[in-house]
Amino acid sequence: MDSGRLDYGQTVASLWPEFAQGAKGEITVEQVMSHQAGLSGFPDPMEPSLWFDWDAICAKLAAMAPLWPPGTASGYHPVTFGYLAGEIFRSVDGRTMGVALRQDLAVPFDLDLWIGLPDSEHGRTADMQRPSGPAKFGEVNAATRAAFLTPWSSAGGRGQAEWRRTEIPSANGHATALALARLFGALANDGWLDGEVILSPALIAEASRERIRGQDLVLPFEVSWGAGFMRNAPVKVWGPGEQTFGHAGWGGSCVFADSETGLAGAYVMNRQSTDLIGDHRARALIEAAYGSL
Repeated sequence: MDSGRLDYGQTVASLWPEFAQGAKGEITVEQVMSHQAGLSGFPDPMEPSLWFDWDAICAKLAAMAPLWPPGTASGYHPVTFGYLAGEIFRSVDGRTMGVALRQDLAVPFDLDLWIGLPDSEHGRTADMQRPSGPAKFGEVNAATRAAFLTPWSSAGGRGQAEWRRTEIPSANGHATALALARLFGALANDGWLDGEVILSPALIAEASRERIRGQDLVLPFEVSWGAGFMRNAPVKVWGPGEQTFGHAGWGGSCVFADSETGLAGAYVMNRQSTDLIGDHRARALIEAAYGSL
């Protein structure tokens, strides 16, 4: 966005012509980035291993008809979001998100961030421990089922090592809490990281402003979405700030930036909880941090 090569208001099909199939020609980049595109998951059966084939998944998304009228409501896209955003990025930049992350941010600023983890780093990673019970989605609809509750709603069938190697920007980022907190510290402080501006204040404000707010069709919450970011209002899980933004990960992980105080933080874990947003362990740490200000 800072480079002027992409605009939130342009249609996805203007960058990715095949995406116009299924009456999706008018869906904008903004709608995709704020989970309004109606593509929260695939309703029809497929092999879970297909998620490892980037081009095949993008072709399925391009051919798919939305599960609800785009722009009328948000519905969290837990896995498909990474392919949608990643293909838009690739069409503009030419690189994958994982490559760009390493070249533009991780290596220059010594950030332990990866999308697509090389074998040399696998020994440093913690294996996830599944939660003790199912997450509470409330009343399940077609959008929720496609997103989370089918046997093919996430990648499988290739083993843990292949999962770590594959670039799935929405699902298998590997990072330390410190690296995430440093990155979001820049977003909380006008884009400054180690004496350099990595994003302009104007772009941070544009990316984090509210695009849609209301009852999400996939998550059992009222959610305010920016462009790729969850906003703290109305859920208030990252301190008291109305303008704080970040993201939650299923099982308890989260990261946030608060430009009003300049505070940012991140929480990662290997033992997942059943919380979809607002893990009690992270909230206790965040409340303690704000209490010390």
